[in-house]
Amino acid sequence: MSSRGGKKKTTKTSRSTKAGVIFPVGRMLRYIKKGLPKYRIGVGAPVYMAAVLEYLTAEILELAGNAARDNKKGRVTPRHILLAIANDEELNQLLKGVTIAAGGVLPNIHPELLAKKRGSKAKLEAVITPPPAVKKSKMSATKKSASKKTAAGKKTAMRSKKQGEGSKAASADSTTEGTSTDGFTVLSTKSLFLGQRLNLIHSEVSNLAGFDVEGVINPTNADIDLKDDLGGALEKKGGKEFVDAILELRKKNGPLEVAGAVLTSGYGLPAKFVIHCNSPSWGSDKCEELLDKTVKNCLALADEKKLKSVAFPSIGSGRNGFPKQTAAQLILKAISSYFVATMSSSIKTVYFVLFDSESIGIYVQEMAKLDTN
Repeated sequence: MSSRGGKKKTTKTSRSTKAGVIFPVGRMLRYIKKGLPKYRIGVGAPVYMAAVLEYLTAEILELAGNAARDNKKGRVTPRHILLAIANDEELNQLLKGVTIAAGGVLPNIHPELLAKKRGSKAKLEAVITPPPAVKKSKMSATKKSASKKTAAGKKTAMRSKKQGEGSKAASADSTTEGTSTDGFTVLSTKSLFLGQRLNLIHSEVSNLAGFDVEGVINPTNADIDLKDDLGGALEKKGGKEFVDAILELRKKNGPLEVAGAVLTSGYGLPAKFVIHCNSPSWGSDKCEELLDKTVKNCLALADEKKLKSVAFPSIGSGRNGFPKQTAAQLILKAISSYFVATMSSSIKTVYFVLFDSESIGIYVQEMAKLDTN
């Protein structure tokens, strides 16, 4: 228009742009009016609805993208969306009555079907080779003493078996008890739906000579320093080559991002590899989500190296300040959901290496609650 008092041209701004959302506010208003024709609709109702749907869509797509990446796929499929919803407690509750077309079903294989066939229990038999020139009377006496020893051995084995069954903390199929030479005690075990086993160990994480573990998780900071108790123990046992490898890694990659994980060789340690992770601090932005991501990144690194066993200390509940109960719940949930999403993991055993009685009690409780279906 001309400048003689006429109206100026103005560009129209959509309600979505004004509200700062991507989903169409006008279309939401139309749908609400169509579904509820008898009611008056407020101005904020379609905006609120668009924001909620946008948030839910973003959340599902993010989780589905993670599931696709874990399965080494470049495209999100309905299967990944199903796994994403099923592994998130709140989304699963919200969409429990929804059927996703071509999504498949959650894997539910009974652990006994995947377990290896166990043979008959080995019997301890004392082989007695009598000297050639022994008389019959002496031979009978030797046999009697041998039979007494065998009977005593059987009674001791039965007694120890009953004690093991009566213990609530120890698992039914856990037969290892810590000694002064081993330096660890298996307190509880749990089998997941695909046959992976969670073992709760009473020991220092740096003392790995007593059990077979291929990877050790070292919760650290952005600089991958070895200043805490665990870091100092790893430095002492790993030796100069281990420290030099960390220094080289620090120079090459720079600071380790939060929830990031890197891997070095174990060198002097009994474990083949050490996975260093920068776990988040309690109270920081999205700390629970980042702890979940930290655990999954560690497991993904272990899978890249085809490791069959990894050892976790209590990530997050030390210098990072997570409440021990919260940390245990998040770590166990992350491990379980990782195995559901990955399906073909090389990891068969996860050790939780704990020393203080409070953490041990919490992990025993949370492992018992863990759903294996």
